[in-house]
Order: sequence, then structure tokens, then C-alpha cells
Amino acid sequence: MDTELMNMENRRVVVIGGGVAGSLLAKSLQFLADVTLVDPKEYLEIPWASLRAMVEPSFGERSVINHRDYLSNCRVITSRAINITDKEVLTAEGRTLVYDYLVIATGHLYSVPKTRTERLSQFEAENEAIRSARSILIIGGGPTGVELTGEIAVDFPEKEITLVHYGSRLMQFIGQKASNKTLGWLKSKRVEVKLEQSVNLDSAASHGSKTYQTSGGETIKADCLFLCTGIPLGSAWLKETFLKDKLDIHGRLMVDKNLRVKDHSNIFAIGDITDIPEIKQGYLAQKHAEVAAANLKLLMAGGKEIKMATYEPPRSIKAIVSLGRREAVAQLSFTTTIGHVPGLIKSRDLFVGKTRKRLGLDPHMVHD
Repeated sequence: MDTELMNMENRRVVVIGGGVAGSLLAKSLQFLADVTLVDPKEYLEIPWASLRAMVEPSFGERSVINHRDYLSNCRVITSRAINITDKEVLTAEGRTLVYDYLVIATGHLYSVPKTRTERLSQFEAENEAIRSARSILIIGGGPTGVELTGEIAVDFPEKEITLVHYGSRLMQFIGQKASNKTLGWLKSKRVEVKLEQSVNLDSAASHGSKTYQTSGGETIKADCLFLCTGIPLGSAWLKETFLKDKLDIHGRLMVDKNLRVKDHSNIFAIGDITDIPEIKQGYLAQKHAEVAAANLKLLMAGGKEIKMATYEPPRSIKAIVSLGRREAVAQLSFTTTIGHVPGLIKSRDLFVGKTRKRLGLDPHMVHD
């Protein structure tokens, strides 16, 4: 067993991407292999908690976590990966990292600063913009736009909020019943919802105006604007690598049931970047990390591939979308409901304490 452990510790594992999936996997393996995490930022951000931090900046103290706080035995390189071969990873700063196993977990391409301090300052600035605004325009009626609208409507009920969405209903990834319940809730909070419309941002920007025109010919005046539309996948860089043929038409990496990139026995992909037919959600990305970590441990210990864990996507779409601090809308396998009961599951802490605990951190306290 000692020899087996020594062999595992000598295995070089490079993890590209420090989001929810990549961070959890790096933590799981840091004492079992020579692990390197490559990430352009110095921290893990629990993404579904960011909207709460915009209305309550101190919330970000627990949801934005320096990689060093939970990776005590892992090399962290703050840079972007720009190329990979079958043996090496090249970073933007010119560093070459040799690997035995590679995990790609670059998720979506969010535009965020490098340091935790800078990210927390962003929350403060966004909060000040919300506080000083009389009217707020939110573009995008997916889960992000709805949750942000809910956070502002609950904490700042005096604000005039307009939500514009191009689709025929809100949150089209879930069922009609959940969409209808959400629309009714927003209207009860005096939010003006405009469906099947888009907003011409170029016109307002060119005139330095705070007046926006919709595709339906309506005019919206807003002191503050938040764009909550689709974020691109973090896979464009892979189109110039030897894995370019493993990307599907949407830019996602094609993986097998063991979460290995197809035709590559030592390269895994986890999280939003995979082509697994499921809604891209944080708790599923964490499950990816668990399956990939188990398989890496098995392979590094010389185990048989036939014993590798498999990932099964959920058969039905389950989602809980928070609506402020106490309420939520939930689509579960057996019912769709809205109000305080689903809010008890998610909305108070947004699973931040639970996520911190999985990283080996105090769920409540932050130590600088």
C-alpha cells in the first residue's frame, strides 16, 4: 500500500479552471498526487451567490474564496491556459506544465478581476449603483436575470425595476408552470416584465443616454442597467489545440460516461464545458468533480478501467431559483411550487455554507 501511495503521489495532475468543479477536484486529489491548478484568478467564486453579494456586499466575504485557503498542498498558477498537447499545458505567461492526467474545467467565460479584493470591490460598486438608482433595467429572463430581479425587488422595494426578455416566457429551461408562477411573483413585487422583446444597447451608448429602445418600439428610462444574457463557454482556446476535433458544434467537449474526453484515456472534462445533455447547474458540476476524482484515484492506483465510476445525468429537470432572501420557485420531479417552503431549501444561505464545508472550510467564518 505504501508503494501504491508513493506511485500516486508522483502522478502529475493538471487542472485547468478554478470554478466549482475544478476547485473541488483539485482539493480532492491534493494529498494523493502532484496537483497543479491553473486559473486566471486567485480565487474560487461560488457563482450562484454573486447576485446576493450585489445587494449585500458582505455576503461575498464567504462566497469568494482564495484558492490558497483550501488548497494547502496544491500548486496554484494564476494564468490562462493557451495551448495543450498530449503531454503538456502551456500558460499565457509562457510556463510549460507536464502532466500525466489533465482535467479541463474552464466552464463559462466570466469577466472578473484577478484578485479577491478586486472582486469584493466590484460588489461594493454594483451595490452603490443599485442604491443610487431610482430605476433599474435588467435584460435577460433566465435564472440569473430572475434571481437578480428578485434580490433587488426584495431588498429595495422602492426601486422601479423593468425586466426585458426575448423569449415568450421566463426561464425557458424549466416548465411552463414554474415560469408562470415566477411571472406572477415578480408582478406582485411591482416589477414590469416585458416578454418577446430585446433592447437596443448601441443606441443608448452612442448618445450617452439612459433611455433605451426595445424591439417592440417601447422606451425605457433607467438609471442603472444589468445585462444577464448568455455567457460564452470557456472553450474558444481549445479550437487551436489538438482537442479541436473533440468539440461539438456548440463548443463543448465530448466526453464518455466516465467523463474522459473521447478517445483520450488520461484527459477528463467536467462542469459546464462538457457535452452532457443536462442543464448546467452548480450541484451537477460538483457531481462531475466527484466522479472524475474517483476515476483518477482508481487509475493512479493502477486499478482496472472496468471499475471506473460512471456519470448519469438526471432524468428530469430539477431546479430551485431563489426569489430574494426567503422565497423561491422550485421545479422538482413530483411538483412545482413557489414561496417560503422552497425558499427554506436555498434562498437564505444559497448553499454557501454547504459548499464551504465541502472545501474543508468553516461554513460561517472568514479568516483573512
